[in-house]
Amino acid sequence: MMRRLYLDWNASTPLRPEAKAAMGAAMDLCGNASSIHAEGRAVRGLIEKARAQVAAALGAEGADIVFTSGATEAAALACADRGLHCAGIEHDAVAAWCVIDQPVDRAGRVSLAKPAASALQLANSETGIVQDLPDGLAVSDLTQAFGKIPFAFNWLGCGMGLVSAHKLGGPKGIGALALRPGLEVTARIRGGGQEMGRRAGTENVIGIAGFGAAAEAAARDLADGVWEAVAEVRNILEEALEALCPGIILVAKGQPRLPNTVTVVAPGWKGETQVMAMDLAGFAVSAGSACSSGKVSASRVLVAMGHADAQAGSALRVSIGPGITREDVLRFAESYARGWARARERMQQAGADLP
Repeated sequence: MMRRLYLDWNASTPLRPEAKAAMGAAMDLCGNASSIHAEGRAVRGLIEKARAQVAAALGAEGADIVFTSGATEAAALACADRGLHCAGIEHDAVAAWCVIDQPVDRAGRVSLAKPAASALQLANSETGIVQDLPDGLAVSDLTQAFGKIPFAFNWLGCGMGLVSAHKLGGPKGIGALALRPGLEVTARIRGGGQEMGRRAGTENVIGIAGFGAAAEAAARDLADGVWEAVAEVRNILEEALEALCPGIILVAKGQPRLPNTVTVVAPGWKGETQVMAMDLAGFAVSAGSACSSGKVSASRVLVAMGHADAQAGSALRVSIGPGITREDVLRFAESYARGWARARERMQQAGADLP
């Protein structure tokens, strides 16, 4: 029996051994970081070590790193009640707080009229498209880019950045907001004044420790060229899909994008049906952002890019990571091609005009 393949790394990544080890060590500490005794100081030291690790990996030395429950909470902390503007490609966690009125071209590129009053992601979770961020940008969602492509928060020219641990091999339920020195946010969770008064509540020490270790390991992988090798495997996958699957569309091929993301549109074959077919065949993939799964509708990202609803509802995202091999993606491509052939046969029998 063939082993299952996890090809949904943009939704969540496998836990890194470094993160697991750091979390296990954190479990042995019993103090509260707000206590001044030795046990409390030990926990505080662990949190500050992780804060430094995340800052270093993010290229945010000197910035304030505020730990949150994830990028969604970080987005609320950064964007709530500020009247920011964004484009339709933003993740729901950001778009929920913004006026969605900024233009997107067919290549997925965004033009901002007023960067200082806008939010713009660095990389898109569905298509992998990487943006050129304008100087003076208010907020950027860095979640998908962090650990996959080289950048430094301090060089981006934005005021605030959102990140999440489980997108780079850390645990779920922990993220952070990076703020340039001098910037302030209004606390959404109030109480004891933890996290420099920006996010009250006893810290998730185990998650924070895992985040710090994962961020450090991710930065090391990036420097060692691990993701360049991933991009080579992604290219092999796209070439195989084009050769085996007539009529498909590869979104964003040739555009600046993440090294691991392939979005394929198979017109007339619903995205959720594709996901189920591939799941039964032993492959974990998605029809878009994991936070939007289960919603039977066209991809808001692809619609914003100018794709028709029928195309946007027939998209599949394959996102790979280190350890996924040439043989793995070729096996997926062959299985996908068989599913696409069956779908086309059904559409032909129904009288559809196929490309």
